[in-house]
Formats: sequence, C-alpha cells, structure tokens
Amino acid sequence: MAGLGVNIDHVATIREARKTVEPDPVWAAVEAELGGADCITFHLRKDRRHINDRDARMLRQTVRGKLNMELSLDQEIVDVAVALCPHQATLVPENRQEVTTEGGLDCIAHGERLAEVTRQLLDCGIVVSAFIDPEPDQVAAASEAGCNAIEIHTGAYANACTPPDGSLPHPRDIDDALQAIVTGLEAGLDADLVVHGGHGLTYHNIAPVAAMEGFCEFNIGHCIISRAVFVGLREAVAEMKDLVAYPGEV
Repeated sequence: MAGLGVNIDHVATIREARKTVEPDPVWAAVEAELGGADCITFHLRKDRRHINDRDARMLRQTVRGKLNMELSLDQEIVDVAVALCPHQATLVPENRQEVTTEGGLDCIAHGERLAEVTRQLLDCGIVVSAFIDPEPDQVAAASEAGCNAIEIHTGAYANACTPPDGSLPHPRDIDDALQAIVTGLEAGLDADLVVHGGHGLTYHNIAPVAAMEGFCEFNIGHCIISRAVFVGLREAVAEMKDLVAYPGEV
C-alpha cells in the first residue's frame, strides 16, 4: 500500500501573499501528520518564494515521520540539504518564473551534475530521488546517476483529466497518459528503484494511479491545501489517505 506525502508549500505561499507570520507551514505539517500523512514534503527554492530557511530548520526538528526536501541542483541549496539532513531529498528542475514545478528533471542533459549532487547527499545518509517524466531513458539516467528512487511526474495525466484550456477531457488522452505512467513505473521497478508519484493529483483523479501496483508513495499538495479551506487540514489529509490506500473503494 502506497503512503501519502503532503506538500505544505502552498501554506507558505498563502503566508507570503501578505508577508506575515501565518499560516505557519510548520503547524500545517503537524496537522498533516495528525491526519495520517506518512511524509511531509517541502521545496526550498533559491529565491525562497514560499518556504524559507527557518521553516526548513523547524520542520527538521518537529516532523515525526519522513521529511522530504525538494531542491534544485544549485549548490547553495544542496549545501542547505547537507546541513539539514532530511530523510529524503528529491531533485527537481527549477525556474524562477514558474508558479509550480513544470515537468521533470532532465537527468540525461544534467547527468554529470546529478551524479555529483547525488553523491554529496548519499554521503550524508540521505535517500535521493529524482523527479522525472515517465520515460524509460530518464529512469535509466536517474539510476546511472546513483539515485535510490524516482518520483514520476503525473502532470500530463492531470492535464488530460482537466485540460488547462477548459475543454472537455478526452478518454484517449487520459488512457495514453495513464499508460505512460505505467511505462515509467515499470522501468523504475525494473531498475530496482523506489518509485513515487506526484504533480496535479487530486481527489478526483488519484484512483487510477493509486490502483497501480508498485508505487511506494504519492506526494500531493495543492488539492489537499485547497480542500483544507473547507474541512480543515487534518480531515483533508485523512480523506486523501483513504483514497490512496483504497482506490475505487471510498
């Protein structure tokens, strides 16, 4: 049964909209764990647009389960990860103009740097994952760089379910996107990697992906924080936890 990682970045985004001290993402992590989260995920960006260094330190001190830090290949942030020593580091692409991470890390183009960063993190006892598109050659490159795990970018599937242009979803597009995820998942398992999934997953589209055998964990953020506005974070996490654990039954 796959676990649930809750990304708390969007709590910090709300805080930074007013440049104040609340809502506190550290409090959010506590509520998420009380709701059943197996992992707390945060992304420390170079521009500190939402999560900041104080948040990262406090999360390391207070999270009782697994702590997953998303980070770019930038050495400044890698040094923070080395000092912080979270349980897991997920290496992602980063563009300062993006609203959220767009697409997977190109492990082929950045293979040498990826391997260098992976070694630094592994030497500290940190599990290393790469956030990648579900393509076998990207899976192979992540494995060759020394990663322990991969996180499959599920954004194409999410967009097929809810097209960004507002058009109606097409069943063939959804099926093709799901098959791509299966291909990436199988390639990861064949390479003896731990396989996670995430990006754009919601209460409405998680079931077909959660039903796939082999995923270890799903990292979900925006839709959980959005749901929490109406039911509270603890309940929102519990609802998603059930959908991940029992796809098609809840």
